[in-house]
Amino acid sequence: MRKTMMYVFMALAIMFVATPVFAQGEAAATGTNWVAITSGFAMAIASGLCGLGQAKATASATESLARNPGARPGIQLALILGLALIESLALYTLVIIFAKVK
Repeated sequence: MRKTMMYVFMALAIMFVATPVFAQGEAAATGTNWVAITSGFAMAIASGLCGLGQAKATASATESLARNPGARPGIQLALILGLALIESLALYTLVIIFAKVK
């Protein structure tokens, strides 16, 4: 309970500190293209997490195929579907970046 309250207070403190950032006018915000910078970080994070997810899915499928070779069609279908859904995260991030960055 005490640890949870500590996290809540830390989150509230961060929100109160971050509030003046949003109060700045348009003139101050035109100096740096933050959308482009954050888009690069977003794509890097999305690509990294997609890579980790695909590696974990492939490793799990390989282990399950080694244990039960008879279940190959079901495992293969689930693996391909899972890899496609994981890859879609990176593609959605890329589309959002192209839509937002000028």
